[in-house]
Amino acid sequence: MRTTLAELLATKDVILADGATGTNYFQRGLMSGHAPELWNEEHPEHVQGLHRQFVEAGADVILTNSFGGTAQRLKLHHAQDRVHELNRRAAELAREVADEADRPVVVAGSVGPTGELFEPLGALTHDVAVASFREQIEGLKAGGADVVWIETMSSVEEVRAAAQAAIEAGMPYTATCSFDTAGRTMMGLMPDALVRVFDGLAEPPLAFGANCGVGASDILVTVLSICSGEHSAVISKGNCGIPQFQGSEVVYSGTPTLMATYAQMAADAGARIVGGCCGTSPEHLASMRRALDERVPAPAPTIEDIVERIGPLTNAAPSAGGGEDRGRRRRRGGGD
Repeated sequence: MRTTLAELLATKDVILADGATGTNYFQRGLMSGHAPELWNEEHPEHVQGLHRQFVEAGADVILTNSFGGTAQRLKLHHAQDRVHELNRRAAELAREVADEADRPVVVAGSVGPTGELFEPLGALTHDVAVASFREQIEGLKAGGADVVWIETMSSVEEVRAAAQAAIEAGMPYTATCSFDTAGRTMMGLMPDALVRVFDGLAEPPLAFGANCGVGASDILVTVLSICSGEHSAVISKGNCGIPQFQGSEVVYSGTPTLMATYAQMAADAGARIVGGCCGTSPEHLASMRRALDERVPAPAPTIEDIVERIGPLTNAAPSAGGGEDRGRRRRRGGGD
């Protein structure tokens, strides 16, 4: 029962994306320093097993195991000559699971950052970046991905390069950045400026927004800022609470109940696609599914609402005032 993200956006009020990849693989035996993408061939049963658990939990969108699938990232594991093969296999594994489902499930080809800096800060050029992303995306396309899911980006240059590669490959795309540095991305991009990143491209994204970051409270403030404009499809894919060290391990503070509240508040803030990032398990996602199914739409939350119900902000977001004002305005006016 194959569908497209555009069709889901046209027929659903809020779409549920899946949860974490890496943190769930660690619980299944992935060793630190080993490329998750290699599991597409080494342990396909674990890759498909997680996909199935997310589909069973209610995900409408599942992301392929290809976040670090560019040559720049794979060369750290001496696999830079396997870009097409590993990305194609990642998409094939997710495609098989999606096609087994008794409802439409979209396969999103995950495309993460190269890990390199663009000139003049680094050596990476626009043309090389586009070619690298294009190689990855062609593999994802060959394996059956429905949409390119550009995620966890920090720089305007890298978002545009990945988007250009998707366009050249003839694929629809979405894009999210991680606003994890005092409410900005590491390279200084503000949430309300994200929409302008796509100016001049031949095709706009189907949706854009935020993922990862520093916690569920912070990403909700980010989403409020992005949604302060008139955007039809905003993505919120936040971490499962706050990351904390327990001994040598990183654990996330979010409970299924907290993530359910986060999902409802993200939708009320204006997000059309809601999911979880680091630390979000199938159990968390099932709770989010129930919360969205039972949700009664409410006015956009204020920052005070977010802090009260989710927890304190880790960063003081510089764009938070816009989101707060919008939330208060909607509450006084009874919603849009």
